[in-house]
Amino acid sequence: MDQLQNFLKSNIDSIGKDLLNQAGEVVMGAAKEYIGQAINEMFIKKEAPSKRVLPSISNMKIVGERASGLRGQKDVQDFYSLRQQCLDSGSLFEDPEFPASDKSLFFSRRADRRYEWLRPMEIVDDPQFFVEGYSRFDVQQGELGDCWLLAAAANLTQDQKLFFRVVCDDNSFEENYAGIFHFRFWQYGKWVDVVIDDRLPTYRGQLVYMHSAENNEFWSALLEKAYAKLHGSYEALKGGTTCEALEDFTGGVTEMYELKEAPSNLFNIIEKGFERNSMMGCSIEPDPNVNEAETPQGLVRGHAYSITKAQLVDIVTPNTTGKIPLLRLRNPWGNDVEWNGAWSDKSAEWRYIPDHAKEEIGLTFDHDGEFWMSYRDFLKYFDRMEICNLSPDSLTEEQESGLKKKWNMNVFEGEWAAGISAGGCRNYLESFHRNPQYVMTLEDPDEDDDDGKCTVLVALMQKNRRSRRNVGLDCLTVGFAIYRVTERDLAQKPLKMNFFKYNASVARSPAFINLREVSCRFKLPPGNYLIVPSTFEPNEEGEFLIRVFSESKNTFEENDEAVGMGDVDSRIAGDLPNIRDPTPERSAIEQLFMDIAGPDQEVGWMELKRILDHSMRDELVKHTDAAQVQNGYQSYAATNGQQQQQEEGGGNLLALICGSLCKDTPLAEMFGPPPNDNMNNNAAAQPLMTPIQNVSESQGFSKDICRSMVAMLDVDHSGKLGLEEFKTLLNDIVKWKTVFKLYDRDHTNKLNGYELREALGSAGYHLNNHILNSLVYRYGAADKTISFDDFIMCAVKVKTMIEHFKEKDFNNTNQATFTMDEWITRSLYS
Repeated sequence: MDQLQNFLKSNIDSIGKDLLNQAGEVVMGAAKEYIGQAINEMFIKKEAPSKRVLPSISNMKIVGERASGLRGQKDVQDFYSLRQQCLDSGSLFEDPEFPASDKSLFFSRRADRRYEWLRPMEIVDDPQFFVEGYSRFDVQQGELGDCWLLAAAANLTQDQKLFFRVVCDDNSFEENYAGIFHFRFWQYGKWVDVVIDDRLPTYRGQLVYMHSAENNEFWSALLEKAYAKLHGSYEALKGGTTCEALEDFTGGVTEMYELKEAPSNLFNIIEKGFERNSMMGCSIEPDPNVNEAETPQGLVRGHAYSITKAQLVDIVTPNTTGKIPLLRLRNPWGNDVEWNGAWSDKSAEWRYIPDHAKEEIGLTFDHDGEFWMSYRDFLKYFDRMEICNLSPDSLTEEQESGLKKKWNMNVFEGEWAAGISAGGCRNYLESFHRNPQYVMTLEDPDEDDDDGKCTVLVALMQKNRRSRRNVGLDCLTVGFAIYRVTERDLAQKPLKMNFFKYNASVARSPAFINLREVSCRFKLPPGNYLIVPSTFEPNEEGEFLIRVFSESKNTFEENDEAVGMGDVDSRIAGDLPNIRDPTPERSAIEQLFMDIAGPDQEVGWMELKRILDHSMRDELVKHTDAAQVQNGYQSYAATNGQQQQQEEGGGNLLALICGSLCKDTPLAEMFGPPPNDNMNNNAAAQPLMTPIQNVSESQGFSKDICRSMVAMLDVDHSGKLGLEEFKTLLNDIVKWKTVFKLYDRDHTNKLNGYELREALGSAGYHLNNHILNSLVYRYGAADKTISFDDFIMCAVKVKTMIEHFKEKDFNNTNQATFTMDEWITRSLYS
């Protein structure tokens, strides 16, 4: 970089002004040579094979969250409250949110028969939640094509802690029975409690959908109903993936592998997964002509199997001794439809396995849907495998103290907001850097990695932020890119367009696809990495959850500006006038204030509005210096009077003041008259005459802006401003007006979300994406643009809140403590 700087200095110093264009080309050439050529990197968009929607959880209780504020008790179904109400009234619960009707069964078609909704006590004489405990053999498939859900439920039964986190242990047909049950699922980073009644769809007295091998056991049927309610209907459960259900049951991160393109170390990945208690499933591509067609090998196409064990098993043959990689799989049907090839039940290969090895793996030969097969045959006959990697809090103390390992996990919630932080993928270079950015630091390589690399799982999940009940949200097409960054790169927060222009990604999601979650496993050297999650197209709005799992320690943080106040942009700081300098204009402003303020020598918001809207200009200036200003204004008004009043809502004293303050500075142009103005030729008065455009459509500054301006500087909470506070306010207005003009490059008198961030930054206010999103949602127009008066309001609010915070941050620790009284007072009066 020193060479580049010396080159620039030596060349530019020797070039005259008439050769600046040529110099610019030389400089850009040197920069490209130093930085490298611009990267031409394209991202690919794919469509998911089946359309999925994001469930709404707006009326479901968040586990550990008290019902208050916007999510009041009336809006949330609380299991314990509802059960007690039923017990007190002697009635059985009937769920109004998921009624016993066809609309809870289907969303795209009408019922093909008459279904009868019955409670378990109406189906059997002695209904039980569990019969002799629970196991993977309790899960039997019904008519619904949700074998993926059954495979996940079968996996769930193998871990007691995970099972009872989903299947609540206070569900019972005996103690406190009131026809109400509840189950818990992980959704968008939170555990939600889903309440149901126990009316189940039947046909001719038999359960239609998921059921247990025992006729009087109902935990699996009720689990399926709760999951159907979460998704809006039973039909919505068709076409899902085992990955999806496993995530909802565990809160883990899932990954999918196409087995015909399996990585060479996949069996090692599977083994490591079981070391960390991961759950796994697999499937074969369906036959387009036959539903769940059976292959000659006894496998079912389009069917979800669960992988329940992976083992390197001792084998002794007449010719060799060693270990063979085997997998144990289970068909959710739980019957004799099993694999019939090598290592199937009672196959000849088992005679080569020593008895102690058979005992170690728990070998049994039953017609229960469970079987073993070699890893080689697994790759040959299956097409897809799914792994759900569990979060660290999923392991019990016993598992942690034993052989089980756990992932290191970090998570962030984020948002894509149109016009602000929804920049689209790298194909849209000019806006890509606007997306949220996250820095991942990998400190140490994996313990057993010979190449000194780190295993990392990155998962990007979409969230449903709709408030309407039982309304799903279509999935956006999303993905992410990962860049290697240095400490020098990270000095800029967030990274700007030029970084992405000249640096290629080192890893990325396999594609941008419209799935609920996109995830991928990577092997990366230790170091710093920037992750940029995005939608495929710009300006697509949504919320997301991004998670990072790693075998070794990692740190994860947002790459965004630290919130606070800084220096004013150097392009305008040197030209801003000082209203306290002894000038005729200062005297005029002081006299103006005295005239408006009255006996108490203070102005409230109403007086301030009168000043800013200039509705009393005949009474404003009595000082001789100010009289010149007023005469000049009257001359301008005489020429443009009626038209100007209609277009601008009256006179514009702010332009007079700003013009006066900025006279003889480069900023005077911003407040000067239009080029074709026919006003008084008095040269001294000309810069003072131009009104600010579009302060408001007709009424000038709004009451809210004027009130907020007063509150911003009202130190003694009197509701009024003194002269010195008034001068400070005028300085701020001049600064904000100058900044607004600087970024209103298209002269629309509006800023978009991107320009808002830059404008507030130039005014000295450093904000992150979260705050900018809030400002635009609160003060932006329908098209997310910010008008001048809204910009003033943004600046006032930001300055006020930062200063309130700093007052309570006594030790500059970026932390402040407020009492309830202080918080409410400051929030209301700002």
